[in-house]
Amino acid sequence: MSSIRLQDRGVYVQASTLGSLEALLEFLKTSSIPYAGIRIGPVVKKDVMKASIMLEHDSQYAVILAFDVKIERDAQDLADNLGVRIFQADIIYHLFDKFMAFRDELKAKKRDEFKHVAVFPCKIKILPQFIFNTRDPIIVGVMIEAGIIKEGTPLCVPNAEFLEIGRVTSIEYNHKQMETARKGQEVCIKIEPIPGESPKLLGRHFQETDIIVSKITRESIDACKDYFRSDLQKSDWQLMVELKKLFEIM
Repeated sequence: MSSIRLQDRGVYVQASTLGSLEALLEFLKTSSIPYAGIRIGPVVKKDVMKASIMLEHDSQYAVILAFDVKIERDAQDLADNLGVRIFQADIIYHLFDKFMAFRDELKAKKRDEFKHVAVFPCKIKILPQFIFNTRDPIIVGVMIEAGIIKEGTPLCVPNAEFLEIGRVTSIEYNHKQMETARKGQEVCIKIEPIPGESPKLLGRHFQETDIIVSKITRESIDACKDYFRSDLQKSDWQLMVELKKLFEIM
């Protein structure tokens, strides 16, 4: 047991025998699931307390994987009260499937929670022949020069002292609503003022020739990294780095 290397962050693993524990740990290792604690025997309150430490660090690992062992009733009650999840199965794959389903559910919740914080990187150019409204809301045709634009994206103009012109509230292509648009696409967007700020006027506060970018922050970058990494391509991350320098984000 002393040769088993534990991680600082990971699930708590319990099994009925040393052999079954080793088999489960080997499976978790090949599945890139870290484990922070192990024990042979039934799940008792002490195990739940140990697993609950992960609630402070990374809630996806506040989990006990109980392989072919009994869960004491008071341990289950404590787990329910603390928010520790216990998954029990006699077959490794079933245990793995339960944990992965839980992790996917948690990720979906986090994505929903952080969708307004995560700002995707984009760089857009106004198509001067498609300016439909210049103020509150600004409605213009744009070319996505780089990155990805989505509903809710805050936009600003670096050339005009990083003036924030509002948020994208709708994206249309051929009169059809879209949630996002990518590099190379020409779409029509509606930009509404940020609540509490005075509406900006295209032609006075900024010009149709100005490049417009998404207004990113340290918080928005972290949210993209943690919960929306797979939504962004390599070129999007390169643009993120470029914008990070532009906004002087540490």
